[in-house]
Amino acid sequence: MSQLPTRDEVLQWISENPTLTSKRDIAKAFGIKGAARIDLKRLLKELEEDGHLEKRKKTYRDPDRLPPVTVLEVMAPDTDGDLFARPLEWHGQGPEPKVLVLPRASDPALGQGDRILGRLTEVAGEPHHYEARLIRRIGQTANRVIGIFRKRTEGGRILPIDKGSDREWTVPDGATHGAQDGELVEAEQTGPRGRMGLPKARIVTRLGDPSAPRAVSLIAIHQHGIPDDFPQEVLDEADAMKPAPMGGRTDLRHLPLITIDPADARDHDDAVCALPDTDPRNPSGHIVWVAIADVAHYVTPGSALDREARKRGNSSYFPDRVVPMLPDRLSGDLCSLHEGVPRPCLAVEMCLNAQGEKIGHRFVRGLMRSPAALNYGEVQEAIDGTPNDKTAPFVEEVLKPLYAAYAALKTARAARQPLDLDLPERKVQLNDAGEVTSVAFSDRHDAHRLIEEMMVLANVAAAETLIAKRTPLLFRVHEEPPPEKLESLRDTAEAAGLTFAKGQVLKTRHLNALLHAARGSDEAELINISVLRSMTQAYYAPQNFGHFGLSLKSYAHFTSPIRRYADLIVHRALISAHGWGEDGLSETDIDKLEPTAAHISETERRSMIAERDTTDRYLAAYLSERIGTDMTGRVSGIAKFGVFVKLDETGADGLIPMRNLGNEYWHFDRDTATLMGSDSGTVIGLGQRVVARLTEAAPVTGGLALELIELEGEALHRGPKAGGKRSGGGKRRLVKAKKKGAKLKRKRR
Repeated sequence: MSQLPTRDEVLQWISENPTLTSKRDIAKAFGIKGAARIDLKRLLKELEEDGHLEKRKKTYRDPDRLPPVTVLEVMAPDTDGDLFARPLEWHGQGPEPKVLVLPRASDPALGQGDRILGRLTEVAGEPHHYEARLIRRIGQTANRVIGIFRKRTEGGRILPIDKGSDREWTVPDGATHGAQDGELVEAEQTGPRGRMGLPKARIVTRLGDPSAPRAVSLIAIHQHGIPDDFPQEVLDEADAMKPAPMGGRTDLRHLPLITIDPADARDHDDAVCALPDTDPRNPSGHIVWVAIADVAHYVTPGSALDREARKRGNSSYFPDRVVPMLPDRLSGDLCSLHEGVPRPCLAVEMCLNAQGEKIGHRFVRGLMRSPAALNYGEVQEAIDGTPNDKTAPFVEEVLKPLYAAYAALKTARAARQPLDLDLPERKVQLNDAGEVTSVAFSDRHDAHRLIEEMMVLANVAAAETLIAKRTPLLFRVHEEPPPEKLESLRDTAEAAGLTFAKGQVLKTRHLNALLHAARGSDEAELINISVLRSMTQAYYAPQNFGHFGLSLKSYAHFTSPIRRYADLIVHRALISAHGWGEDGLSETDIDKLEPTAAHISETERRSMIAERDTTDRYLAAYLSERIGTDMTGRVSGIAKFGVFVKLDETGADGLIPMRNLGNEYWHFDRDTATLMGSDSGTVIGLGQRVVARLTEAAPVTGGLALELIELEGEALHRGPKAGGKRSGGGKRRLVKAKKKGAKLKRKRR
């Protein structure tokens, strides 16, 4: 008869053979047969009672180890973008093990809250304990909603504020988190639809009064999952930072590197100056310096600051607040190029010829001290002949050389022909209480264009340097428009009486010719909007595919590392390429360039949507006191449920539902993007001038509903016939329609 194994031998076998742990497997491994199986069964029972083993169906396993196949719940990606999961069947005595999910290219995208069946491999020497491969997904991510809580006798309901949803949620008694009637809340789904057809939810966060002015941006922050609180370790790390020493830096404190920003700028991460080039080989040439805050000195690879900055991807800007990428100790202090204060920087010296072409450049890691922090308006006034006390000392020696260099850059720009869109941006003005006082279109001076051209040139220099030095980096990529969008643009141009020829290799100059032909006409805004809509979205990538909109072969973001993680990566790349220190690109940075590019491209889009939604809500609140007012505008979109109108005064987008187009049927032609009245024969198309009456304004969703009064100067036909194609649902249709409407916000370059 075979000898019964010891307790330790059984435990070691189970540990080393996690897939062979049934009583039969153990008996076979130790050669136990016949009556000895009874003794083995008793031994296994003792180990189970002592807590050394856990019986799971017909197998045994170490309770302090996970089985080779188990159910996991996916957690949110960490700051490095890695996906971890928690085991749902953990009964061990120690802390819950950490499981790293290793997705394959063929696996479905996983998100926080997903439940998966995973095959585990135990690992040693890593911060995590197991690695998991997906077998199958067995549950979807828990849905979340931002909405208004309405209290009932038992529990209550949540009315969503999402533009894309009109579904209510029911909250059982005990899951209200103490929320009050009418309060803005965040909730997550806890169960399927009940008897009333509504999904169940529990409230997880109370956000306060939805009508409070400063709740508007808070709604967008929570709705889009933008992190707005820094972990304590990140704040502690930032607070411990000290000003950078001179060390081996190049001393640039003698240069008149001034900052020029909006009057309400929250940070100053770039400074410029220009000098005449005294080299006789470059007659009428210019030397332009662009200095950028040396954020990489403070935010080093793998630090808590770095992990949080990567997680956020970028800063998000709202009319009443900024959600910064970096804590204020850095973004508003140590990394901000304040007037009269020594600050570390990465700077590029660029040599321009008389035609504004860059004929040489070099980068340095330096220390600068800005003699002045100026804003766009006062700089432009100074150049126009009305300097104030602050700008007057800088007109001759600093501002005029800058504008001389800019004049040369304009010549080079005209030859390059980047896309020349004319779409002024809206600016929402708030009072101290957070209420909208006015909505205006931002002025653009030559001072804005000067800074823009010099930043573009510095970004090009960074990309060219890193390519030449064969250093990995993140490029800013903008691909050319797809053929189907160009065909749609061509149809719009022809309808406006303009020409956009086929059969040509598309260049930005072809689009500019169309834009210039429309300039000054009634169709100018329509053509600008249509060209914008034909563009692809710019993104980040480790590969260089060029920048179509700027008409550049190589482009990277270098000039805003306080607010964009991509720029921080480029700074580190420059540090590594020049051998300026140990705070350059890490191996982890290089290994993760692809996922970092995808992640920060997504966070940028997230911020753009949140910023646009916030502006829409502020505009709806501003216009809510003008219900019944007639307003002029232009048709900006046609859908089967109505007409979108862009209002002249505020730039707000409103919907005229079918029911508000008059008492006739309207036939929607998708190919021509028009509506035709069945009785009057009236055709409504893109770009037409209208007078519309504001009938609804929903500040919580940002939706506006309008009624058509005049089309192209003619009063709307309102015959005796009732009905017509109806949109139905009033505000609910408005909510859904807003999501499908024209997205006219300028795409970031």
